[in-house]
Amino acid sequence: MIKPNDIILFQGDSITDAGRNRDVTESNIGLGQGYALFIAAQLCAEQPKAGLQFLNRGISGNRIVDLYARIKSDTINLKPNVLSVLIGVNDTWHEFGGRQNGVAVPKYERLFRDFLTEVCAALPDIKLVLCEPFVLPCGVVTPEWITEMDQRRAVVKKLAGEFHTKFVPFQTMFNAAIKQAPPEYWAADGVHPTVAGHMRMAQTWIKEVEGK
Repeated sequence: MIKPNDIILFQGDSITDAGRNRDVTESNIGLGQGYALFIAAQLCAEQPKAGLQFLNRGISGNRIVDLYARIKSDTINLKPNVLSVLIGVNDTWHEFGGRQNGVAVPKYERLFRDFLTEVCAALPDIKLVLCEPFVLPCGVVTPEWITEMDQRRAVVKKLAGEFHTKFVPFQTMFNAAIKQAPPEYWAADGVHPTVAGHMRMAQTWIKEVEGK
Protein backbone atom coordinates (compact mmCIF):
# COMPACT_ATOMS: atom_id res chain seq x y z
CA MET A 1 0.00 0.00 0.00
CA ILE A 2 2.77 2.42 0.90
CA LYS A 3 4.85 3.53 -2.08
CA PRO A 4 8.20 5.36 -2.35
CA ASN A 5 8.00 9.06 -1.46
CA ASP A 6 4.55 8.69 0.12
CA ILE A 7 3.48 11.09 2.87
CA ILE A 8 1.82 9.09 5.66
CA LEU A 9 -0.33 11.12 8.05
CA PHE A 10 -1.54 9.86 11.43
CA GLN A 11 -4.66 11.53 12.79
CA GLY A 12 -6.50 11.08 16.06
CA ASP A 13 -6.51 11.89 19.76
CA SER A 14 -4.05 11.47 22.65
CA ILE A 15 -3.30 7.86 21.70
CA THR A 16 -1.90 9.13 18.41
CA ASP A 17 -0.57 12.40 19.85
CA ALA A 18 1.52 10.47 22.41
CA GLY A 19 3.28 13.59 23.61
CA ARG A 20 4.41 14.76 20.17
CA ASN A 21 6.22 18.08 19.79
CA ARG A 22 3.60 20.31 18.19
CA ASP A 23 6.21 22.95 17.34
CA VAL A 24 7.75 20.53 14.84
CA THR A 25 6.10 20.41 11.42
CA GLU A 26 8.77 18.58 9.43
CA SER A 27 8.28 14.94 8.54
CA ASN A 28 9.81 12.06 10.50
CA ILE A 29 10.50 14.08 13.67
CA GLY A 30 8.21 15.21 16.48
CA LEU A 31 6.12 12.06 16.06
CA GLY A 32 5.55 11.49 19.78
CA GLN A 33 6.39 8.37 21.77
CA GLY A 34 3.67 6.02 20.54
CA TYR A 35 2.61 3.74 17.73
CA ALA A 36 3.07 6.40 15.02
CA LEU A 37 6.74 6.70 15.94
CA PHE A 38 7.21 2.92 16.04
CA ILE A 39 5.58 2.48 12.62
CA ALA A 40 7.69 5.23 11.09
CA ALA A 41 10.86 3.85 12.66
CA GLN A 42 10.33 0.34 11.34
CA LEU A 43 9.30 1.30 7.82
CA CYS A 44 12.05 3.91 7.45
CA ALA A 45 14.65 1.41 8.73
CA GLU A 46 13.43 -1.25 6.31
CA GLN A 47 13.24 1.10 3.32
CA PRO A 48 16.03 3.68 3.68
CA LYS A 49 15.87 4.69 0.02
CA ALA A 50 12.09 4.98 -0.21
CA GLY A 51 11.91 8.62 0.88
CA LEU A 52 8.92 7.99 3.14
CA GLN A 53 7.58 10.97 5.07
CA PHE A 54 5.58 10.52 8.28
CA LEU A 55 3.48 13.21 9.95
CA ASN A 56 1.55 13.12 13.23
CA ARG A 57 -1.32 15.53 13.83
CA GLY A 58 -3.11 13.72 16.65
CA ILE A 59 -4.35 16.05 19.39
CA SER A 60 -5.02 14.94 22.95
CA GLY A 61 -8.67 15.15 23.92
CA ASN A 62 -10.01 15.27 20.36
CA ARG A 63 -13.40 13.86 19.47
CA ILE A 64 -14.74 13.41 15.94
CA VAL A 65 -16.18 16.95 16.07
CA ASP A 66 -12.70 18.33 16.78
CA LEU A 67 -11.04 16.30 14.05
CA TYR A 68 -13.69 17.42 11.58
CA ALA A 69 -13.21 21.06 12.58
CA ARG A 70 -9.55 20.97 11.56
CA ILE A 71 -10.00 18.88 8.42
CA LYS A 72 -8.47 21.47 6.09
CA SER A 73 -5.47 22.68 8.08
CA ASP A 74 -4.41 19.34 9.55
CA THR A 75 -5.39 16.89 6.81
CA ILE A 76 -6.26 18.24 3.37
CA ASN A 77 -3.63 20.98 3.29
CA LEU A 78 -0.90 18.48 4.14
CA LYS A 79 -1.71 16.47 0.99
CA PRO A 80 -0.95 13.02 2.42
CA ASN A 81 -0.85 9.95 0.20
CA VAL A 82 -1.87 7.75 3.13
CA LEU A 83 -4.17 8.86 5.95
CA SER A 84 -4.49 6.74 9.11
CA VAL A 85 -7.29 7.72 11.50
CA LEU A 86 -7.90 6.53 15.08
CA ILE A 87 -10.70 8.47 16.78
CA GLY A 88 -13.59 7.64 19.07
CA VAL A 89 -12.61 7.00 22.68
CA ASN A 90 -13.04 10.63 23.77
CA ASP A 91 -16.48 10.72 22.18
CA THR A 92 -17.40 8.23 24.90
CA TRP A 93 -15.02 9.37 27.68
CA HIS A 94 -16.24 12.97 27.55
CA GLU A 95 -19.75 11.72 28.25
CA PHE A 96 -19.21 9.10 30.93
CA GLY A 97 -16.12 10.70 32.45
CA GLY A 98 -18.10 13.55 34.02
CA ARG A 99 -17.87 16.24 31.33
CA GLN A 100 -21.18 15.24 29.73
CA ASN A 101 -19.85 16.52 26.42
CA GLY A 102 -19.56 13.29 24.46
CA VAL A 103 -20.64 12.69 20.88
CA ALA A 104 -23.54 10.28 20.38
CA VAL A 105 -22.87 7.31 18.15
CA PRO A 106 -25.19 8.41 15.29
CA LYS A 107 -23.51 11.83 15.16
CA TYR A 108 -20.10 10.17 15.38
CA GLU A 109 -20.97 8.07 12.33
CA ARG A 110 -22.38 11.01 10.39
CA LEU A 111 -19.40 13.30 11.00
CA PHE A 112 -16.86 10.54 10.43
CA ARG A 113 -18.50 9.77 7.08
CA ASP A 114 -18.55 13.48 6.19
CA PHE A 115 -14.88 13.77 7.13
CA LEU A 116 -13.88 10.86 4.91
CA THR A 117 -16.09 12.05 2.04
CA GLU A 118 -14.55 15.52 2.05
CA VAL A 119 -11.01 14.20 2.31
CA CYS A 120 -11.57 11.86 -0.63
CA ALA A 121 -13.14 14.65 -2.69
CA ALA A 122 -10.17 16.94 -2.06
CA LEU A 123 -7.54 14.18 -2.43
CA PRO A 124 -9.03 11.61 -4.82
CA ASP A 125 -5.92 9.41 -4.87
CA ILE A 126 -5.59 9.18 -1.09
CA LYS A 127 -5.25 5.77 0.56
CA LEU A 128 -7.15 5.44 3.83
CA VAL A 129 -6.47 3.38 6.94
CA LEU A 130 -9.27 3.27 9.52
CA CYS A 131 -8.23 2.07 12.94
CA GLU A 132 -10.62 0.40 15.37
CA PRO A 133 -11.09 2.48 18.54
CA PHE A 134 -10.57 0.47 21.70
CA VAL A 135 -10.72 0.35 25.49
CA LEU A 136 -9.43 -2.20 27.97
CA PRO A 137 -11.37 -3.33 31.07
CA CYS A 138 -9.34 -1.48 33.70
CA GLY A 139 -8.59 2.01 35.00
CA VAL A 140 -11.28 4.57 34.19
CA VAL A 141 -13.20 2.24 31.87
CA THR A 142 -16.62 1.08 33.12
CA PRO A 143 -19.02 -1.45 31.56
CA GLU A 144 -21.11 1.33 29.99
CA TRP A 145 -18.02 2.51 28.11
CA ILE A 146 -17.49 -0.92 26.64
CA THR A 147 -21.08 -1.18 25.40
CA GLU A 148 -20.86 2.18 23.62
CA MET A 149 -17.37 1.56 22.27
CA ASP A 150 -18.63 -1.66 20.71
CA GLN A 151 -21.06 0.50 18.72
CA ARG A 152 -18.29 2.88 17.65
CA ARG A 153 -16.12 -0.01 16.54
CA ALA A 154 -18.98 -1.29 14.41
CA VAL A 155 -19.30 2.16 12.83
CA VAL A 156 -15.62 2.26 11.89
CA LYS A 157 -15.71 -1.22 10.39
CA LYS A 158 -18.81 -0.23 8.41
CA LEU A 159 -17.10 2.92 7.10
CA ALA A 160 -14.01 0.92 6.16
CA GLY A 161 -16.25 -1.21 3.96
CA GLU A 162 -18.02 1.77 2.44
CA PHE A 163 -14.79 3.60 1.59
CA HIS A 164 -12.82 0.44 0.69
CA THR A 165 -10.10 1.22 3.19
CA LYS A 166 -7.64 -0.80 5.19
CA PHE A 167 -9.05 -1.68 8.62
CA VAL A 168 -6.79 -2.14 11.64
CA PRO A 169 -8.48 -4.24 14.39
CA PHE A 170 -6.88 -2.76 17.50
CA GLN A 171 -9.61 -3.94 19.88
CA THR A 172 -9.36 -7.48 18.54
CA MET A 173 -5.60 -7.36 19.02
CA PHE A 174 -5.88 -6.13 22.61
CA ASN A 175 -8.55 -8.71 23.41
CA ALA A 176 -5.99 -11.35 22.50
CA ALA A 177 -3.17 -9.52 24.30
CA ILE A 178 -4.97 -9.49 27.67
CA LYS A 179 -4.91 -13.27 27.61
CA GLN A 180 -1.11 -13.00 27.79
CA ALA A 181 -0.84 -10.24 30.39
CA PRO A 182 -3.33 -8.19 32.47
CA PRO A 183 -5.12 -5.24 30.81
CA GLU A 184 -3.06 -2.77 32.87
CA TYR A 185 0.10 -4.10 31.23
CA TRP A 186 -1.14 -2.88 27.86
CA ALA A 187 -3.02 0.28 28.93
CA ALA A 188 -2.76 1.26 32.59
CA ASP A 189 -5.87 3.46 32.62
CA GLY A 190 -7.77 1.37 30.09
CA VAL A 191 -7.34 3.99 27.37
CA HIS A 192 -3.73 5.09 26.90
CA PRO A 193 -1.39 2.28 25.87
CA THR A 194 1.84 1.55 27.66
CA VAL A 195 5.02 1.24 25.60
CA ALA A 196 4.19 -2.45 25.12
CA GLY A 197 0.67 -1.55 24.00
CA HIS A 198 1.94 0.99 21.50
CA MET A 199 4.39 -1.55 20.11
CA ARG A 200 1.61 -4.11 19.62
CA MET A 201 -0.42 -1.39 17.88
CA ALA A 202 2.47 -0.63 15.54
CA GLN A 203 2.97 -4.30 14.74
CA THR A 204 -0.74 -4.75 14.05
CA TRP A 205 -0.90 -1.63 11.86
CA ILE A 206 2.04 -2.73 9.74
CA LYS A 207 0.65 -6.25 9.41
CA GLU A 208 -2.75 -5.02 8.22
CA VAL A 209 -1.49 -2.20 5.99
CA GLU A 210 1.67 -3.73 4.57
CA GLY A 211 0.98 -7.43 5.04
CA LYS A 212 4.15 -7.96 7.09
